[in-house]
Amino acid sequence: MTDTPRHAALRRRLAEELQKKGIKDEKVLDAIRNVPRHLFMSSSFEPFAYNDSAYPIGANQTISQPHTVALQTELLNPQPKERILEIGTGSGYQTAVLVHCGATVYTIERIRELHLQAQATLNNLKYKAICKYGDGHDGWNDIAPFDRIIVTAGAEEMPMKLIKQCKIGGVIVVPVLDNGTLKMLRLTRQSEEDFTQEDFGPCAFVPMLKGIS
Repeated sequence: MTDTPRHAALRRRLAEELQKKGIKDEKVLDAIRNVPRHLFMSSSFEPFAYNDSAYPIGANQTISQPHTVALQTELLNPQPKERILEIGTGSGYQTAVLVHCGATVYTIERIRELHLQAQATLNNLKYKAICKYGDGHDGWNDIAPFDRIIVTAGAEEMPMKLIKQCKIGGVIVVPVLDNGTLKMLRLTRQSEEDFTQEDFGPCAFVPMLKGIS
């Protein structure tokens, strides 16, 4: 597959749709307009790449719908040159959006097949990210702390190990299960032991599993 003017037009239309759905951050909308989502998907899904929908990417995983990617990125509010840890590389699309926003992205994927595929796609498209094959529950303690952390799978409980790898004053965006409902949370680390929490409502993600495969 290649990136064509038709794809660019579809991305502009998608950005307009997301704007109508409440996405306001111009750097996020600019990333949606520029990152070629269809190149992070199987060619069989290329005709649907710029619909606001999630699609399979193999290994029982999905590429998140663009609104979810845009919302998480907007909540994270990445700034140029900040160090961001992403848990769940998946297809690499969310990674590319963060790189487009100017961040330095460290991303972890627990499924080897997806790790290798995403790394190759990101490299081919010149999105410079540091990719690791490993268990996202452990984070990346060797190079912590990070300015911001984003989790792209649903956590069963508050990920305290990840929170401790975020700088004081840093932000973590993570879907967490609460009384049977997965909720999008934004956490701000206030001190070594304390953090504040904001709830942005129900969301849908594949579960955050332990171990590697």
